[in-house]
Amino acid sequence: MKFGLFGSAKLNRINNDIDSSLSYNEWIDYNVEAERLGFESTFTVEHHFTGLGQVSASLNLLTYLAAKTSKIKLGTAVLTLPWHNPVLLAEQVATIDLLSNGRIQLGVGKGYRYNEFKGFKINMNEANERFNESVDIMVKSWENKKKWSYTGKFWSFDDIIVEPSCHQSPYPTLWMAAGNHEAIKNVAKKNANLLLDQFSPLDEVIKRVQVYKSELNKNKLNDDTHNRIALARALYIAKDQKEKMEVIEKRIMARSKVDQLSERPDGKNQSSIMSFKGPDEALNGALIGTEEEIHERLKKLRDNGVGYLLLVDAGGGIDHLRLFAKKIMPTYH
Repeated sequence: MKFGLFGSAKLNRINNDIDSSLSYNEWIDYNVEAERLGFESTFTVEHHFTGLGQVSASLNLLTYLAAKTSKIKLGTAVLTLPWHNPVLLAEQVATIDLLSNGRIQLGVGKGYRYNEFKGFKINMNEANERFNESVDIMVKSWENKKKWSYTGKFWSFDDIIVEPSCHQSPYPTLWMAAGNHEAIKNVAKKNANLLLDQFSPLDEVIKRVQVYKSELNKNKLNDDTHNRIALARALYIAKDQKEKMEVIEKRIMARSKVDQLSERPDGKNQSSIMSFKGPDEALNGALIGTEEEIHERLKKLRDNGVGYLLLVDAGGGIDHLRLFAKKIMPTYH
C-alpha cells in the first residue's frame, strides 16, 4: 500500500475540525516531516466562506510547499472547477508542475457545499456542465501547441495559446472526485484516477472500487486500481477505548458543521458526500482507534482493492504521523 496525506490548514489552530487541526505554518512543517518519513503525497482541499480561515488558494499553498520539499507529490483534492476560469487555472497548474519538476497530482471536482455556490452566485445545478466543460478546456490548453479558439456554454476564448507547458507530458496526472456510482463510471470512461471521500463507510468504499474497476475493464482500460484509487481516511491512534470515543465524538460534532455549510435550503443536496451521516463513518470507516483496530481496518481495505490511503489528521498532529510511519506503515510496504 501507498500512503499520502489529505487535509487542510486554518488561519488559527482549531482542535475541532473535520480536515485538519493544523495552522498554515504547522501544515507546512507537517508536510516537510511527511516527506522525510517517506509519505508518497499530500493532497489539500479548496474551500471558501467557512469562517474558519480554511485553505482557499490551494495552488499558492502548494507552490510554497514545493519550494520547501523535493520529492513528495503535491495534490489538490480538489480544485472545484465550476468556480474557476479554466484557462487561467491551466496556466497556474502548468507553472507549479514545471517548478516542482512534475510533482503535481491534479484532483478536480464539481463541489458539494451549497454555501460556496451561493457565495460565488453560481447555480449549483450547473455544476456538472461547468465541470465537464472546464475539464475539456484545460486538457485542450495543455495539449495544443498552436493558437486556438473556443466557444462554449460558459466560457469562450479567442486566438490563445497557454504557456508554460507542463513538466509532465502532456499534462499532470488527473484525479477526479466521485462517489455516486454513475459518476464513478464517468471517471473511468475518461481514464482518470479516482478520489474517494473520507466519510463513506467501508462497505460502500468496496462497492465503489468494484464499480470503477469493472468500468475500466469494460472500456478496455488499465484495470489495475492499486495506484488509481486514492481513499481519504481520518487517522487517530488512540491509547485506549476512552480516548478513541472522545475523538470520535469531536469528529461527529465537526462533521455536523460541514453538513450545515453544505446543505441546500430545500434540504435536497444530492451529493454523494452527504449520503452518509451520523456516527457510522467515524466508528466504522475512519482509522480512529487503537493500533490493533487500525491494522484490522487497513487489512480489510487492502484485501478489497484499496492500495492508496490519504490520511487525514484527526487531532494527533505530527506525533501521530511519526507513530504511524514507525509502527504501522512498514507492515504494508
